[in-house]
Amino acid sequence: MPAAEQLRARIILLSTEGLPGSVVGDRVGVTSETANKWRNRFKARWVAGLTDAPRTGRPRTINDQKVTDLINKTLREKPKNATHWSTNLMAKEAGLSAMSVSRIWRAFGLRPHLHDTFKLSTDPHFLAKVHDIVGLYMNPPTKAMVLCVDEKSQIQTCYQTQPALPLTFGYTETRTHGYVRHSTTTLLAALDIATGE
Repeated sequence: MPAAEQLRARIILLSTEGLPGSVVGDRVGVTSETANKWRNRFKARWVAGLTDAPRTGRPRTINDQKVTDLINKTLREKPKNATHWSTNLMAKEAGLSAMSVSRIWRAFGLRPHLHDTFKLSTDPHFLAKVHDIVGLYMNPPTKAMVLCVDEKSQIQTCYQTQPALPLTFGYTETRTHGYVRHSTTTLLAALDIATGE
């Protein structure tokens, strides 16, 4: 229930105790006029009187079907010649303004331009290694030098070690930063650095 409707419900509950509008208003933090307004609306229309009345303004131009189509396209399709949807790409595709696309995405918590990463280790000795590494930081030995060697280069390959988690309402797309390498790409990268070829 929205906060405004919760406040109005508290006004009605306090009113059932026979308190005057000024006391009810003081207890919930509104003026006596506001308290009396919601009491009168409740008397006239019951619970329906506690919701906001429709406001005047420009009529809605984007119908529910158009919004549904845009959301489905965002979640299920990728744009041609791009890695993800931008507001401008989607605006052209959906026949809407970029501002409208942005407002709809914000309303549904969609952020196709962002992604997070995760990594699940399959190393059976992972916990022991973490314990040793964290121990070096928490209680470092005196006069010790620690060297770190990474087994892979920064060249990314096509196949990730875990499937990606798709974009959905309120959550960005999530991918692992680990790749299936078969040692080939790392060897070529090492050869390029060593020989300059």
